[in-house]
This record gives sequence, structure tokens and C-alpha cells, in this order.
Amino acid sequence: MHSNYKIMKKATTIEEQIKRLRDRNVTIVDEEKAKENLLDIGYYRLGFYFFPFEITYPQLKKRDHKMKAGTRFTDAVALYYFDFDIRNILMRYISRIEVAFRTYMTYTLSNRYKDDPCWFVNPNVVDQSFVDSFDCSCYDGIRKNANIRRHHKHYKADKYAPAWKTLEHMTLGSMLTLYTSLKSVSDKRDIALYFGVNQTAVFENYMEAIRCVRNICAHGSVLYDARMYQLIKSGPAGKVTSDESYSLGGAIKVISFLIGRISSNRQHDLIIELNKAYMTLKNKGTSLQQIVETATHMTWDLAFISQLQTIK
Repeated sequence: MHSNYKIMKKATTIEEQIKRLRDRNVTIVDEEKAKENLLDIGYYRLGFYFFPFEITYPQLKKRDHKMKAGTRFTDAVALYYFDFDIRNILMRYISRIEVAFRTYMTYTLSNRYKDDPCWFVNPNVVDQSFVDSFDCSCYDGIRKNANIRRHHKHYKADKYAPAWKTLEHMTLGSMLTLYTSLKSVSDKRDIALYFGVNQTAVFENYMEAIRCVRNICAHGSVLYDARMYQLIKSGPAGKVTSDESYSLGGAIKVISFLIGRISSNRQHDLIIELNKAYMTLKNKGTSLQQIVETATHMTWDLAFISQLQTIK
């Protein structure tokens, strides 16, 4: 065996996990509660929330996992539940944005191209590459849906169900690909303008940020210190600094702006809910507040976060 190959680690019991954490300078006051948390969350998953407390943080290589003095088991648990809360909060509002995007594109283009209910595979409307890959990338899966199966049972000659049925079952990623594949700049711009964005490139960038956060939330991954897939551009959602451009703070500006275009009441609710989750965390320790604000490049106090509501 090569000398620098590492041997795979073996599974550990809850008792062994508790001992390992204590050996790494983690203070555990209520051992029974800690065992409950480890069985509920998992030692591996909770490790992501211990990471900011490591002496070598943010170093990813040559880590010994030793914790800073004063690190408590409850600190990582509090950070985990904060992340859990903001994932659930943001997912609700992202779903609202996703549905509005899907609905407006379907309504606008289906009425613009009334003579072709399947305009989404018309090479005069969308790029040929989208048409060529549509079956394998989208429709083979969509066709398995009960509503689509019913359509083809009644309309046997149809190769595809009409846009208002088909697009309803497309993923957000596929909807974004369809949007970017539209040949007409006017088609793209009309959709972007509905959401308050003049430049189609900025709108595409905003929706990619939405897709990124949605995917992180859907897979239950760590959100508060997540890095976005691509740089978030400045635009009508506000100036995005270089620090914010790949962070959750920049993405929240976009989410707040787009939900505000759909409903000012929902934008207000979003801000209140995010601040409430933050205050719950802040009350458990100032170090937790500092970790979140540093990672997100965002100030979460109500006086600051409320400023997002003025951008619509």
C-alpha cells in the first residue's frame, strides 16, 4: 500500500463521539441531551457547524479539529438550528418566486404564440439545441406524470402536452434553460421587466442565485456560509459588494427584491421571519452572532435588515 494512503475511518458509537468531542475541548454539560442531539442530527452533519469553532478555521487542510477555548456543544447545535430555520424560511419564499416565474412565462408566451401551444419546442421561438435535447433532458421524465399521461391518453396525436401543462412539471433549472434559450430579446425582456429588472443578463443572474439557494435548501446542505454558484451582480436589488457577491447575504438581497415585486406583504414577512431566527441565535451567544454575520456578509439586526424592504 502506498505510504500516504489513508485508512478509512470506522463508525463510532454515541459514547465514543461524546468522548471525541470532549477530547477536542468541547464543553458538554448535559450529556443525555447531547446524545439526543447526536442521534437526531448526526455526528457528521453536526461537524459542519463545529467547523467555525476550530482553532484552525477556516483552514480545510491539516486540521486536527481542536476547538477554541470555551466552545460548547450547544453552540454548534444552536448554529445548526439557525441554519435549519433559515433554510425553511427561504424555501417558502423561493417557491413563491419560482411559481410566479413559471406562471408569467407560460401565460405571456402562450398568448404571444397562440397558434402554437407547444412554442417551447418551436425552433423559431427557442434555440435548436434546446429543442433537440428537450425529450431526454425534460419530457421523458415529465411524460411519467399522471396529468401528462392523461393528456396523451385523450390526445393521442400530440407529441407534447401544451405549454401550460408541460411547463408546470419542469424544474426551476429547466425553466431557466428555457428562458435563456428564447431567441427573442423582447420575450426575455418582457419577462424580466415584470420582475422589475431591465437587463435580461441581470435577471438571469438573479434567477441563478435563486436556483442555487433553492438547491442548497432542498438538499439540506449548510446554507449560512454557502458559496453561490456564480457572482451575484449589482442591479435593482441593490449594490452587491465583492464580499457579498458569492455569499448568502447577496442572495438574500435578490430574494427580498423579487418577492417584493410579487407581494410587498410577503417581503415584509420575509424580513421579520429572518430577523426572528437571527435573534433566537443571538440570544444564545455573541460569538454565534459574529460567526453568522461574518459568513453571510450581512447585518441581521432589524434596523439594518429592514432596509431591504425599501428596495422594490
